[in-house]
Amino acid sequence: MSRIGKMPITLSNQAKIEITDSHIRVSGPKGTLEQRLTDQVTISEEGGVITVMRIDDSKKAKAQHGLYRMLVSNMVDGVTKGYTKKLEIAGVGYRAELKKDLLALTLGYSHMIFFKAPDEVKIEVPDQVTILVTGIDKALVGQVAAKIRSFRKPEPYRGKGIKYQGEVIRRKEGKAAGK
Repeated sequence: MSRIGKMPITLSNQAKIEITDSHIRVSGPKGTLEQRLTDQVTISEEGGVITVMRIDDSKKAKAQHGLYRMLVSNMVDGVTKGYTKKLEIAGVGYRAELKKDLLALTLGYSHMIFFKAPDEVKIEVPDQVTILVTGIDKALVGQVAAKIRSFRKPEPYRGKGIKYQGEVIRRKEGKAAGK
């Protein structure tokens, strides 16, 4: 049995869950998330504990057992606590600002880059070199943060670009000086 799949999910008193035959809906103080279920797993809730069981020992069912357990766990955490990704900008003249609902990035190109986030995700710019991406859907928050990072990935020689907080950039040595 899957090590991750067999672990129970404890439902906090703030979250409510509705399970139908093909969908699961989790609602909490931060919002509501819905996930379509596969026919390879069954989900049950008893006394504030959610368990995910697979229907048989087929390869497909085993593969999706741990996946759907983590998806449901992330949904419960998202509607109660939410998720945040912090991005840091490094480079002379590189900066970010929020103009109405658009993120405006100056990243050393000849033009500014404007990015509009989906409605489910909130972007904050506490200072010019920090971007906070916040939301209840873990996958969507990560996807938006990865899209913002892709506008100028950190380069290995000077470390300029957009990186995740705590990300370590492997630095390379530049050209060796002539002899």
